[in-house]
Formats: sequence, C-alpha cells, structure tokens
Amino acid sequence: MKLVRYGNPGKEKPGLIDAEGKLRDLSGVIKDIGPDQLGDAALARLRKLKTANLPLVKGSPRMGSPVNGIGKFIAIGLNYADHAAESGLPIPKEPIVFMKATTCIQGPNDPVMLPKGSKKTDWEVELGVVIGTKAQYVSQKDALSFVAGYCTVNDISEREYQIERGGTWDKGKGCDTFGPLGPWLVTRDDVPNPQKLGMWLDLNGKRMQIGSTRTMIFSIAKLISYVSQFMTLMPGDVITTGTPPGVGLGMKPPLYLKKGDVIALGIEGLGEQHQLVVPFTR
Repeated sequence: MKLVRYGNPGKEKPGLIDAEGKLRDLSGVIKDIGPDQLGDAALARLRKLKTANLPLVKGSPRMGSPVNGIGKFIAIGLNYADHAAESGLPIPKEPIVFMKATTCIQGPNDPVMLPKGSKKTDWEVELGVVIGTKAQYVSQKDALSFVAGYCTVNDISEREYQIERGGTWDKGKGCDTFGPLGPWLVTRDDVPNPQKLGMWLDLNGKRMQIGSTRTMIFSIAKLISYVSQFMTLMPGDVITTGTPPGVGLGMKPPLYLKKGDVIALGIEGLGEQHQLVVPFTR
C-alpha cells in the first residue's frame, strides 16, 4: 500500500494511492496515519479495504508527511563508503547515529528554507524506515518485521553548523524544513527487498546524486537491530539511513543551496519530492 496524508499543514487527512495512481480518502476509515495505524494488524485491516469504494480526492492537494506523531527522527551518518570518501572521513566501524529534530519534518514538496545566516546548506537523498512495532534489543534476523514501511527523505544539512560549530552533528540537521518526508509511506509488503532500491537527486535539473541502497555499509536490518540496543524504537519512529555520493560538500569546489534553487529527488518505488529553496522568514 501507498499511504499518504494530504491537505493544508496541520489539517492533513489520511489517504492512499490506488493501483491506478489515484488518491483515495481514508478519513472515513481512520482518523490519521500515525503510531496507532502502523502495526501489522492495523495495516492488515487497511489492506482488506475495497479501494474502489473509497472516495476519490479531486485535484492535486498538497502532500504532508505520510506519518504523523513521529516521536523520534533518527539519522545514520556516512553509511555509504563513497560518500564517506567524498567527505574526507574514514569508513565507520559502527553506525554513526544522530538525531534530527521532529520540528524539521514537513511535506515532500514544501519549500526548503535556508536558516538565518546559513552559508553551507546541502542536500542528501535517503531511504527512510518507519517503525511499526515496538523494538527493543531486536536481532538482525528479525529486524525487518518491526518495519511498517519505507519513504523518501531529503536529509537537508547545514554543513557549517554540523561540522564547524563544535559538538554533535544535530545542530546542522534539525533546522526548520530540513526533513521533507514522502510523498508516500510504502508498506513493507510492497518493498520485498529494501536493499535494491535505486535513488537519485537533481539540483536545477542537473543530476547530482545517483546510487542504490545495495551499497550501504550497514544494512537496514543491521541499523534497526543496532539502534534498538541503545534506545527503544516505537511505532512512528523514523530512521533515515544515509546518502550516496554527490552532496554539495563533496564538490570541488563545494556547492551549496541558494535562494531559488530547485531540488528534485526520488527512490525507486517510493515516489519523488520537489522543493524550492527560499530565504529565511520568521
């Protein structure tokens, strides 16, 4: 299934994309798509619906984050060897874990806002994993059974804040608008092998990133198992799993986002995002 949340910010309704690519309204069936709707039993009930009987949504409404009520937005750094090389950093021996603020989460096509005084805002196409079942000290063998589904993420990053301002990476990763998610949450039954998904990102029509989840250093199953050793993963938590090469930081000379830039990105089977870069506003 492809689950969505559509409508104006803060007033999104639940929906799904049917087999013909049409948007259907789910608000008569569930109140929202959040932690309570992400477990196996809840998703099984949605799969049994006759989608042809669900109301069609007219027009092309805004898409919000496909999941509401995200408790933790966890990110993995340097999870592709060639991205570590372009960043001038060694391949990590264990996953690098940091947090993105949940206040940075937004719809997939909402504008990306440059932070006040930003000099080095960058892009990163990533595979997002949405947890469906409480996960604590899970094995790598069982890890994928705790997944509700997958989505496209743009891990927007301010490199000066991340690297040059001391301390952890978090301060360069959680600025407002730095977490576009979606357009869809694709349930795990429709993603038979999340380690074979092509991914890409364009800036102003020029291909900057191209890669595949098959080249991850640490697999999705490994990441879920690993993170669950340090914190309990709850339904609705999101793990964004790292980016392939081609980010602005790795260019010679480096290239960063500016007002008026247009970003387009996508992951095989998980949909595309399109964002206009805008200046800081209160």
